[in-house]
Amino acid sequence: MTTDSSLLNSELELQQQEELYQQLLLQTMGNMQTENPDSKVIRPQPGMCVKTLSEPCMQKVFVNICQSNSVPPPPELSREELVELLQSEDPSGYRVPMSLGEPHTEVDNSSQGCTAYDVVINQEFFQMCQKDPLFQQFVILVSLEGLENKYNLELSRDWKVLKNRKFLGSVSEQNIRTKSRPVIQELQPQESSTATTKRPEFALLVEPPAGVPEYLIAEIKLPGLPTSRSLVLDVGEDRLVLTARPSLFHLDIFHSFLIDQDNSVAQYNNSTQILTVTMPVVSS
Repeated sequence: MTTDSSLLNSELELQQQEELYQQLLLQTMGNMQTENPDSKVIRPQPGMCVKTLSEPCMQKVFVNICQSNSVPPPPELSREELVELLQSEDPSGYRVPMSLGEPHTEVDNSSQGCTAYDVVINQEFFQMCQKDPLFQQFVILVSLEGLENKYNLELSRDWKVLKNRKFLGSVSEQNIRTKSRPVIQELQPQESSTATTKRPEFALLVEPPAGVPEYLIAEIKLPGLPTSRSLVLDVGEDRLVLTARPSLFHLDIFHSFLIDQDNSVAQYNNSTQILTVTMPVVSS
């Protein structure tokens, strides 16, 4: 039996080329880590999934807000400080460190194509936001603003947090900075901030007018507000808090009804400049 030496030489050359390729690959990866020591790859944990629309085409967009301890936390912020921040002239002075992932195409429950984005924030900060609806609204708002700035988007502020889904698609790795940049700037006191903030006119209506109430409807007049993009709304079980940035309106009211927060909806009419909040009544 004879052996073709040319075949052996070819196989040997292929093996040597493969080994050389692996060595170059490992060397390249090592150089990348050396050249960029301030970043690393992480796989975040699912958190919550927010459904909204891209304007003006009104296409479905899902924002996966994820959590990871590899992302640094923002500076400590109390609820009172958050309300004051939202009323300030320049709330951008407070920054939430986050990693904004690339858009990826997914399929929703209706088998329709949609776009999803992954946003990663600090795990402890995410857990705190889950305990307070106002902080949750705030982190959703800054996530949308971050995506808008990075990808030149316009996202609707009429969003919905999905109850039975924490993530749309599959969790993918992200490359994040390990050394954070300064995340907070010192704000100079704004003496005119509180003075210019107004309490808007509003009306609370009960439907039906007689008998057992099914809905509590708040109609809030916001003259001079061209869009709902600057609104932060917090619907509690017996409380409604609305802030229009910057320093336009602030409303904080209690009522005598127990509200179904998850199924409450809000709609802003740009023509009449009236915000209508429809809240199902659990009991009164």
